[in-house]
Amino acid sequence: MGNPRLGVSKQGKDMHYSVGALIERNGEYLLIDRAKPPLGFAGIAGHIDEEETPEKALLREVGEESGLKVESYKLIFEEEIGWNQCRRGIGTHYWYVFDCKASGQLRMNVEEANSIGWFSKEEMRNLKLEPIWGYWFKKLNLI
Repeated sequence: MGNPRLGVSKQGKDMHYSVGALIERNGEYLLIDRAKPPLGFAGIAGHIDEEETPEKALLREVGEESGLKVESYKLIFEEEIGWNQCRRGIGTHYWYVFDCKASGQLRMNVEEANSIGWFSKEEMRNLKLEPIWGYWFKKLNLI
C-alpha cells in the first residue's frame, strides 16, 4: 500500500483522494463486505496514491480487491465529501467514481473483504452499506 495523495479541502482541512468502481453485470452490482473500517458493503474503492492518476488507481484497486481487469470505464461522479472518515484519520475525501466494465475470474482479497459477490438492487436495499456507498447508490437511484 502506497501513501495516499494528500490535498487540502475547501474548508482548509487535510483531504485524501479516492476512486470508486461501480461494476454491473446482468443487473447485479459487485460489492465487497469490507473487512477494515469504514465497515459495510461497498463497491471496489481505495485511495489514490501519490503520483498516481485516478484512472491508474481505479485499475489497481479493481485488480487488488476483485481480481478483475477493467476493460472500459467512464467517470460518473467527481465530488469532495466532507463527512467521509477513513481509517487513517482523514475526514474529507475527493472522490472519482467510475462506471466500469470488467472481465476475468472474481477473487476475494481476504485482507480487504469478508466476502465478495454480485447483488441485485433489491438485495442492496437490505444490506448494511458503507456510508459513502449508500450515498453513491442513492445518487444513482439504485437503492
